[in-house]
Amino acid sequence: MLKLKPISTSSPSQSQEIAIIGGGAAGFFAAITAAEADPSAKITIYEKGNTFLTKVKISGGGRCNVTHSCFDPAELIKNYPRGSRELRGAFHRWQPADTIAWFAARGVTLKTEPDGRMFPDTDSSQTVIDCFIKAARDAGVILETGTAIKQINASGTGGFKLVLSDDNQMHTDRICVTSGSLKASPLTRAIESLGHTVEPLVPSLFAFNVSDKRLEGLAGLSVQNASVKTIPKSPIQTGPILITHRGLSGPAILRLSAWEARRFKENDYHLEISINWLGSTSEIDLRETFSHHRTNSGKSLVKTKTPDGIPRRLWERLLEYSGIAPETQWSQLPKDKETTLIHQLTDCRFQVTGKTTNKDEFVTCGGVRLKEIDFRTMASRLLPGLHFAGECLDIDGITGGFNFQAAWTTGHIAGLAMAEKS
Repeated sequence: MLKLKPISTSSPSQSQEIAIIGGGAAGFFAAITAAEADPSAKITIYEKGNTFLTKVKISGGGRCNVTHSCFDPAELIKNYPRGSRELRGAFHRWQPADTIAWFAARGVTLKTEPDGRMFPDTDSSQTVIDCFIKAARDAGVILETGTAIKQINASGTGGFKLVLSDDNQMHTDRICVTSGSLKASPLTRAIESLGHTVEPLVPSLFAFNVSDKRLEGLAGLSVQNASVKTIPKSPIQTGPILITHRGLSGPAILRLSAWEARRFKENDYHLEISINWLGSTSEIDLRETFSHHRTNSGKSLVKTKTPDGIPRRLWERLLEYSGIAPETQWSQLPKDKETTLIHQLTDCRFQVTGKTTNKDEFVTCGGVRLKEIDFRTMASRLLPGLHFAGECLDIDGITGGFNFQAAWTTGHIAGLAMAEKS
């Protein structure tokens, strides 16, 4: 349990007061950055919950996917369905290499997994949490839990008046909103009252509910190099696809849900998708492979030639669905059934009938309109002294550490800007 410092309404006249609204990833990064850049400032993190960094705690199954080993801003922004254009310049100021160095300087070494995701060497999110709490305390940041912000009012004499959840009022010179997702947040109204626009908030990064006989009894099977798109047309997403009790999940599915978040919402999460279980293998390529089997392995059973990367049970299910009997040899495979099988492998259609979201790791599409933010300072273009960082903005990334990197980057830029005394 943290021993919290009491809220105080007094401060030295020569120092500025900065309020950080939200004790998550972006909030701590902004607060620590500002405090280290301006040691005279009084900086307070206000967290409405009873604990800080709750999303950090559960990220990556409790391991915390801190960032991704992508060090070229031009490539890095390709992982953000929303916010990529604005983040490009921001990543030139703070990118994964800077994040790695920041943690290393504070005794936290990150390791890179084969897919590029980066985790602390300890494989424990508590390592990251402890690092933040220590850095914040060392920098003199005041930590307040159980303190929500009800209202934010611009003061006529400069700065802001905050109305806290207990109806106490505070004056602060600068504010950084780092509240995470604005879904169901009372801060949405407060932000809009200051003149800002909040883009519609819809889920991103969700699994697909699919009821289909081809998937029955196959929960837990995965295909590592598959591709998926929505019908009639969408960008193709590649990577592992996991069959679940409810339908389909895995990185490729989650990426598609992120890029097509608004389209899924508009269609009430009822869309048709196409999966190529063989990744980039085309229908022409597969016909050539099957022709080779006919010529060179004509007496072999079709079911024994499981394509690379396809679980045997899924292969047998697709054969059954294509009307191919278990005793069928390649030389006996009818052309119409071969065509059906090829389509099942390279253009396998499913009807999505809903979504399943991990509520603990909820990511939102939508947030504060990006045109209203100066990404050189993360400051409001409408109201001096007001800054934003993290997921409260209309920015979201795919899985792999990209959402945290956006939080570190925007938090760092906002923290430096707030530390500059005007």
